[in-house]
Amino acid sequence: MHQLTIAGKAYRSRLLVGTGKYKDFSETRAAIDASGAEIVTVAVRRVNIGQDASQPNLLDAVPPSRFTILPNTAGCYTADDAVRTLRLARELLDGHPLCKLEVLGDPTNLFPNMPETLKAAETLVKEGFQVMVYCADDPIQCKMLEDIGCVAVMPLASLIGSGMGIVNPWNLRLIIDNAKVPIIVDAGVGTASDATIAMELGCDGVLMNTAIAHAKDPVLMASAMKKGIEAGREAFLAGRMARKYYSADPSSPTTGLIGS
Repeated sequence: MHQLTIAGKAYRSRLLVGTGKYKDFSETRAAIDASGAEIVTVAVRRVNIGQDASQPNLLDAVPPSRFTILPNTAGCYTADDAVRTLRLARELLDGHPLCKLEVLGDPTNLFPNMPETLKAAETLVKEGFQVMVYCADDPIQCKMLEDIGCVAVMPLASLIGSGMGIVNPWNLRLIIDNAKVPIIVDAGVGTASDATIAMELGCDGVLMNTAIAHAKDPVLMASAMKKGIEAGREAFLAGRMARKYYSADPSSPTTGLIGS
């Protein structure tokens, strides 16, 4: 199967994972290993990746030599805050340009503020960042983000941390069918079947955090998500049979039967 390519780099895994909400860095690393993920996203405002030399550094447990670190702007509510946060992250990561942009509009539901997201994306792309962007499942605005120059567009399946799964598959299909960059579902996945459905729809990948970190057994759930992603991708490539309300066609051929 073709690998996932983002900003010119190929990845074997189509599962991207977060690093928040685990009990400690050891559990974080164990879950990441079980997931098979190669891209790991880090909330710069919430996790230490070198901002505080006196505190444990996540990068000691999840080293950039082993994983592609994807700094994100979780907790930012304006374009200016998001841009400042990613400038800091690029310094901390020795000029690493790949980033995840999210500008939130409401602290209760964490839905994206799309005008601020578009504004921040324009600035970051002009400054040489390779922007993967969390956004609403709006086909028009997703295309606008692609046209700005984002290297991946990441519409939500449902609200961050909700575990509600894909609430609007039809919008996702519109986005996928109109895209020339990877479309990665970001937010809302609750279990492995949700990830499988996203991949069966034709998404290029899925990014998740809470679904794994808040499972009763995060490491086992990470393993399940890995399998769900792989199964969904294979099913998409295989091409499912047509849906029929009723069909009298038997599963096995009837010609050539003994006695016929």
